[in-house]
Amino acid sequence: MAPFADSFGPRFRKLWLQVLHRTLEKAGPAFIKWGQWAATRPDLFPRDLCTQLAELHTRAPEHSFAYTRKTIEKAFGRKLSQIFEHFEEVPVASGSIAQVHRATLRFRYPGKQAKPMVVAVKVRHPGVGESIRRDFEIINLVAKISKFIPTLKWLRLDESVQQFAVFMMSQVDLAREAAHLSRFIYNFRRWRDVSFPKPVYPLVHPAVLVESYEQGESVSHYVDELEGHTRLKSALAHIGTHALLKMLLVDNFIHADMHPGNILVRVPKNKSSGKPLSKSKPHVVFLDVGMTAELSKSDRINLLEFFKAVARRDGRTAAECTLRLSKRQNCPDPKAFIEEVEEAFSFWGTPEGDLVHPAECMQELLEKVRHHKVNVDGNVTTVMVTTLVLEGWQRKLDPGYNVMETLQTLLLRADWAKSLSYTIDGLMAP
Repeated sequence: MAPFADSFGPRFRKLWLQVLHRTLEKAGPAFIKWGQWAATRPDLFPRDLCTQLAELHTRAPEHSFAYTRKTIEKAFGRKLSQIFEHFEEVPVASGSIAQVHRATLRFRYPGKQAKPMVVAVKVRHPGVGESIRRDFEIINLVAKISKFIPTLKWLRLDESVQQFAVFMMSQVDLAREAAHLSRFIYNFRRWRDVSFPKPVYPLVHPAVLVESYEQGESVSHYVDELEGHTRLKSALAHIGTHALLKMLLVDNFIHADMHPGNILVRVPKNKSSGKPLSKSKPHVVFLDVGMTAELSKSDRINLLEFFKAVARRDGRTAAECTLRLSKRQNCPDPKAFIEEVEEAFSFWGTPEGDLVHPAECMQELLEKVRHHKVNVDGNVTTVMVTTLVLEGWQRKLDPGYNVMETLQTLLLRADWAKSLSYTIDGLMAP
């Protein structure tokens, strides 16, 4: 249906988007993951396609407890009872790559009994590595064929598949996720209101990851359901923003899957009533850190210069920085792209344009990137989109708090090129 998506009117296009969604959902883990990843790439795909794919749910079937037991015992060379005091056979969650069981850990090391600890045990689904490799070969073949079909060139599938390969393989190795957790824990070691699950070494393996079980309520409860509690919501907005800015500006190590499902909130409660304390400060827990982003020195400088140009409403510099955000720039008409961005920024600098939210300006700019076929490296776009995703739920929590504005203020106030880490840590000390 894709070659005709733009030919038969909006009703046909809407139907095509729905069919695409369902097809990817049925096709297997690699296709689901490609769809979820594509939803975060408005520089490659049209906005309506990104919106539709963002609704992809894994809803993966659970594998048997017999397989879970076999995988754990093979990974660690011990019987299940020699590691866990209690193990819940029914998983608490199941995704396209792995499922998670709750358990009580008793023996971290062989024969050494420890204080019981509630843990989450993430076990990779059977054959998921082979399945992803097979699916990826199919996706790659389709992408190569699409290059020779004029009506499919607008999808830029070949470009997206090359960047997706790196993302996909990082999701399969659970030992890599444990390493990411350790790094985040170190980076946020001085923060009292942000934490991550702790990997339980030596119980870490590419197919099994044992980590601390984190209690909390999804941040979506505070974003979409909870009425009132303005002070609490505002505090959450500030914590989320400061955490992202620290990852981006200080650590250069960014959690690249920061949607509400991967963020838990803990609020101290009154012991007698069980209700949240009115003046208590929330605590945020970030989960599922398999997908991360790091920028090269040149990409980081270009991206920060880009944000700085957006703050100053300098369209020409913003466009020039965007063109430098790929080492292999294949934009067919850079001059036209620069002129169009400059024209848009001229409007955003007027009193009427000031009413347009900075996040909407960013979305429109990414549309121009896609329209002019400007190449942007995957990690850079991931950082941009993560900022926009965070900004979306922050705006719901506290409409008066602006993530983009905070970032821009920091960049304009600080000489980040000379003393970035010192300046940002000082401005945002928790």
